[in-house]
Amino acid sequence: MSGNQIYPFERNRYYPGKMLTTADFKAEQGYHINKMRFMNSLFYGTGIVCGCSVISLDGLSVLIESGVAIDGSGREIIIDKSIVKKLSTIEGFDNLHSMTVCLCVRYEEKDIHSVYAVGHKEGDQEYEYNRISEGYEIFVIDKDDYDEGFELETDFLQKEKLFEGPNFEGYLVMPAFACKGRNLMARIEINKLTDAEKKLTYKGVLDIPNFASPEGTQQIEINVDDIDLPVGGVYTKDLWMSVQDHGGAEANVILRSGSAAAFEDDIAVHAENSFDMKIKLSDDYPLSLIKRELGKISLEMRQSVTANSIKLAEIDLMKRDSAYIIENIRENKENPYVNLPSQDGITDRYMEFFVKESEINKETHQVTERTESGQPISYAMGEQRSIATGVLEIPLGRDARLGDIRYSGEITHGLGSGNVYVSIGYEYFSQDQAIGASAKSTVYGNPELFSRQSQHLVDAETAVRVLNDKGSFVVAAKLLKDVEYLVLTYRWVAIKFPTGEELDAADYYGKSISAKTPTVVMKPRENYYFGVQFNNMDSCSISYELTAPGTGEISEDGVYTAPAKEGVYEIRIYCSDMPMVCTYAYAIVKKGTSEKTDDL
Repeated sequence: MSGNQIYPFERNRYYPGKMLTTADFKAEQGYHINKMRFMNSLFYGTGIVCGCSVISLDGLSVLIESGVAIDGSGREIIIDKSIVKKLSTIEGFDNLHSMTVCLCVRYEEKDIHSVYAVGHKEGDQEYEYNRISEGYEIFVIDKDDYDEGFELETDFLQKEKLFEGPNFEGYLVMPAFACKGRNLMARIEINKLTDAEKKLTYKGVLDIPNFASPEGTQQIEINVDDIDLPVGGVYTKDLWMSVQDHGGAEANVILRSGSAAAFEDDIAVHAENSFDMKIKLSDDYPLSLIKRELGKISLEMRQSVTANSIKLAEIDLMKRDSAYIIENIRENKENPYVNLPSQDGITDRYMEFFVKESEINKETHQVTERTESGQPISYAMGEQRSIATGVLEIPLGRDARLGDIRYSGEITHGLGSGNVYVSIGYEYFSQDQAIGASAKSTVYGNPELFSRQSQHLVDAETAVRVLNDKGSFVVAAKLLKDVEYLVLTYRWVAIKFPTGEELDAADYYGKSISAKTPTVVMKPRENYYFGVQFNNMDSCSISYELTAPGTGEISEDGVYTAPAKEGVYEIRIYCSDMPMVCTYAYAIVKKGTSEKTDDL
């Protein structure tokens, strides 16, 4: 499609007596071919479907394994059998001028099967090709000359520059959206711009109000020491934080003013003094946010980023006498492998080795946990459940007798750690005369009280041991009579005790918060973020308010804007779920240099 407009699509309209010409038959073929390629490009994208691996043989030749790829125009590139190619015979080799090259494949058509053209007129060719063979061409190109194509840009990620020097530049990259109550990652990206043998060191502090670091604080320290990269190399460092669940619609990630410094071999380079990244908060699931953002990409934008060749590998060459020797082959780790629905079953089976006790359904956004007997318990991702249920089995064996005690395995209830109540009931089927069919019943408590009404009940005394810190439980059953059953089946129900606002006064004992900088001297209209330190408690959602009107402005995540007039102004800071846990900070507004003090 690149360079050729194939839509809107046109197809033949047939009617009685229509004379069909060569152009009509070409239009008929073109309609179906272009429609299929158009759908390929939208549904599958560009990349390798299977195979196409590259292997070095003897230093002069490569083996390219059979496989299938799809280019940016949706055309299938089929390497029908593995081939061996001598590097010096590959198209483009004579034009190489560097020691690192890209081995690529592209779609190619050839006219084949020459036949006599019956009815050709004078001046026409006597022979014509009868078929078009859809094939491929292997070629090499210098890495610097290879067109990687444009990345499909969206508004989902935002980027701020951290520093820029003669040899390095660094950025902070993170989503413009965050999901409440979930994790979020910011990424440090450092690029090497030259081949100078220099090392980089960078330090800075991010203030993250309305987020929490893995240590439970509202700040993240960035420390990158002595990074050494080749030209074009990229260093990344991931910074994780959790998003606090509160009613606000926006949060900030702030590079603390004056905290950043960058050095190339102990020589200071320019580092940004401060910036403020706005993050929109959402109650949606991450997958829903991503799908919605990708769905906004226009057709024209998709067409503008198409690439009509596929890079299979990068090859490092070494000059020996009069020949080039293959020193190393690096398959593209970022190959855009096409995700095929036919492989979903295999993918799910392999994922069982990486995902424990849960499955994520990408279509319904449901997390499914399974009990010991395989009974699924489903709930929406991110939903804070307070009740769960399932079925468990206790094996008895063939020699179970009066007084024997049997245990279930450890069962995860899915409500997390904490105080959870678990009740179990014996589940059985019996004939119900009212409906004239077999019906399932569950008896909670002592089944002996109902044993006269049903011969299917097993008299057993049960107990449940809840492992609060592990989020699981174990059931024990003591037989009150000899039985012939091999397995007892129970229905369990777990209920998590309420927390948060229903805590009594004793739960506040010893807990407190304090402002990291309780007093700050500011200029009129200047901004300052009041960070919070948690004492004898985990980090939680924080709220801010001014104690008097006309004393400036305070955002939901603690960024204070001083008023135009001088004075001393008070800010109240408290835990959103526990307003009794609070502290105060003070802003001294006056003309002059800003400074921070620990006490008034």
